[in-house]
Amino acid sequence: MLEIGSLIDGKYKILSKIGQGGMSVVYMAINERANKTWAIKEVRKDGIQNFEVVKQGLIVETDMLKKLHHPNIPSIIDVIEDDEKFLIVMDYIEGNSLQKALKDYGPQPQEDVVEWAKQLCDALGYLHSRKPPIIYRDMKPANVMLKPDGTVSLIDFGTAREYKAGNTGDTSVLGTRGYAAPEQYGGMGQTDARTDIYCLGAALHQLLTGQDPCQPPYVRFPLREYNAALSSGLEEIIMKCVEDIPENRYQSCSELMYALTHYNELDVEYKRRQNLKLAVFITTTVLTVASFGASIGFNTLEAGTKTSSYEAYLDTAGGSAADEDKIENYRNAINLDPTRLEAYTQLLEQVFMQDDNYSSEEDTIMREILAGGNDSKRNNEMIFKSNIVGYEEFAYQLGISYFYTYEESGNKAYSEKWLNVAASSVTLETAKVERARRLSQIASYYAKIGRESLSGDASVSYLDYWIALIELSEGNIVVVDNSTTAIMMYRELVYQIYSNTDKFRKDGVTKKEMLEQLDNITERIVGSEDKAATDINLSSEKDRVRTMVAELEYNITLAKRAVESSFSNLAGGGVN
Repeated sequence: MLEIGSLIDGKYKILSKIGQGGMSVVYMAINERANKTWAIKEVRKDGIQNFEVVKQGLIVETDMLKKLHHPNIPSIIDVIEDDEKFLIVMDYIEGNSLQKALKDYGPQPQEDVVEWAKQLCDALGYLHSRKPPIIYRDMKPANVMLKPDGTVSLIDFGTAREYKAGNTGDTSVLGTRGYAAPEQYGGMGQTDARTDIYCLGAALHQLLTGQDPCQPPYVRFPLREYNAALSSGLEEIIMKCVEDIPENRYQSCSELMYALTHYNELDVEYKRRQNLKLAVFITTTVLTVASFGASIGFNTLEAGTKTSSYEAYLDTAGGSAADEDKIENYRNAINLDPTRLEAYTQLLEQVFMQDDNYSSEEDTIMREILAGGNDSKRNNEMIFKSNIVGYEEFAYQLGISYFYTYEESGNKAYSEKWLNVAASSVTLETAKVERARRLSQIASYYAKIGRESLSGDASVSYLDYWIALIELSEGNIVVVDNSTTAIMMYRELVYQIYSNTDKFRKDGVTKKEMLEQLDNITERIVGSEDKAATDINLSSEKDRVRTMVAELEYNITLAKRAVESSFSNLAGGGVN
């Protein structure tokens, strides 16, 4: 280690040690003649095996950084090497990392995070605009310094690489698990600008929620499940950044920067205000036209008035182009007769689930409808329960929606109430009752999985969880439900294998069992040499189902790589 007070290269006086990593120590130094403070990163040769390999990486990193000049990226001004050590002299960044800010103060203010995000987005965009582009690949709070003036600086370029088209061999397992994009694990195509966008989204998610993606439960839920006061627009932006498939993310930092600059305009509240303005304009226009028509003959309008019956509301909803109009007509139908099933299910299927995403805004509307009504003593849901057949069918459908599609990733806790209703049904088909029972069991597991009881034992093991997941996906789901439900169930199993491979392995699930389940799902959705016929007939399905199948195929590949990686890390290649 360098001695405090020593002089390096005749001009850099070591003042103090300010940091230490696995291979290096960082010091604060001063050039007394220039009265300028610098940071010096020391890598000692005697403490590292294969130092020449490490040295080549350091040379690549320093040569890269010497060419960069950006206010949010430190500059390198000198490299010093002797027989014992390799020294890098760079800008000294005063302040602390955003990781320390999280540790000391918890989730950060939304306005601050958005401002930091813009600065980091600008820095990444600058890197991506170089010739050739530079891909950073390790964005996380620990690698971002917050300076006293409120600006941030990106540090540690150890995993950054120049992008070379077609050079997929350059992509190896680099970055930090939890923040790294799926393609950073190798074999899934090259890392590119969209990789940095994923990592930035993961870091912003942690800064806003305080949830460490490197710690259990390893699931990234939408922002407002942690803090309902956060912006729905910002939530939408971040969840798009962390899409597994690169094509579904923002495609450039300039595109992301625009979204961050206008995130308030994506808010549900903002959209409602804009829709209200539009509605006022349309109403004013209609009233003007109506007044003109009335001067000719008001009786012609009266003749066209339609009776407000339940069926009329359904017909009007079905013929409406705007979701707001559909919702209002279904609401009117339910308030008119809360016992009938049709308006509830059509609202859920034809409005809320058209995009296979049951959003928190849509859920709020559904809850308001169920809790509302015209009866002063009983709300709509209480009255609906008198129709046992209808209520239990709706409970099944709503439970499925919560479980798989709430805010795209699903919410097991919200689903449990409705699935329990369906699981105890005396009117639903046997297969639906059994599926609801298994789903409700998984939902209850989800809150307890891996947690210890007072006795110190795990209340639910990952082996229990595995068995429940396998039972859930048995049989031809398409016949009992439909293609969409089948895909959602397969997607859940694939996602859990991808996310919890190590935990399943440690609880006794073998590599063969995991791969067999992934192959089984593949056969069901696209066929195989042994099974040409599939459960899902894609030729007769809508485009969205075909898209879901394509995404599922991609996720199966990711899951297989996770399994291979998990077992290859075991001594002797692991258990097969």
